[in-house]
Amino acid sequence: MKPIALTMGDPCGIGPEIVLKACADPTRTAVPVVVIGDPGVLAHAERVVRSGLAVRPIATLDEAAYAPGAVDVLVEGELPADLPWGVVDARAGDASYRYVRRAVELALSGAVRAMATAPINKEALRLAGIPHPGHTEILAELSGTADYAMMMATDELRVVLVTVHQSLRSAIESLTPDRELDIIRLTDRTLRRGGLPAPRIAVAGLNPHAGENGLFGREDLDVIAPAVAAARAEGIHADGPLPADTVFLRARTGEFDAVVAQYHDQGLIPVKYLGLQHGVNITIGLPFVRTSVDHGTAFDLAGTGAADHAALLTALRHADALAGPARP
Repeated sequence: MKPIALTMGDPCGIGPEIVLKACADPTRTAVPVVVIGDPGVLAHAERVVRSGLAVRPIATLDEAAYAPGAVDVLVEGELPADLPWGVVDARAGDASYRYVRRAVELALSGAVRAMATAPINKEALRLAGIPHPGHTEILAELSGTADYAMMMATDELRVVLVTVHQSLRSAIESLTPDRELDIIRLTDRTLRRGGLPAPRIAVAGLNPHAGENGLFGREDLDVIAPAVAAARAEGIHADGPLPADTVFLRARTGEFDAVVAQYHDQGLIPVKYLGLQHGVNITIGLPFVRTSVDHGTAFDLAGTGAADHAALLTALRHADALAGPARP
């Protein structure tokens, strides 16, 4: 079976530690994993976390053994031995970018089943001369993807955002029927790829009570409702606009497979309330599956061995599920 490519993240953060912990966890999916990173950094991290894994450097995927008690590390450059924990460093920013670039190359070629990413640091990327603020923009550029979105997921709830990092005023102004329909389509396509033959998609209203027929604003009538109708005409099982104060609970209890939320806080507060350690960031619209943790590099914990790997374990599980039926 093809492996999942797991990038090590920023070498100065908690990425190396949680990568080792996740790979060693007995509850991890049976799908093989190849780490893309620095064997020296991982060996240093192993002395901290004591996962019991042997770090096994490889130059190509063909050399991977997927042996019990070991982790195959696809070497992508070499970092100095004195690179410290818990600091912003341009060398780490450059390395974390190269890990992602290698993973994208493997994903585009079909050599890996999916990719999962440990956290990177925006400031370190900037110091390294990388113009992108984070994973999503890097992945979009490297894969030539223009139409993409963020899905946040736990084992209980999936939420896709129509708008992300912008002010509430500009988010509302940027809502259009075309954008709504694009996000509904992306959500449907992603869930079908993950094995759901007819995903049930709820679309959250923008205004209180989904606008109350225009009483509390016309955006729900004029922007969201036409997109839902168009999606349904295409055979997508979409419903909405639905009042946002109850739709997430309805999805969590099984009535819907995902919720399309209109803006950042509307969608992410319900997900993060369920626990940061369980949240997974999924970039949908890419030509491959990519998942990530929903937390940062936690420089204050780096090198202590105390970082929790639960979110990365969940990211690996979602990557496996979304990649669809196993292929050789």
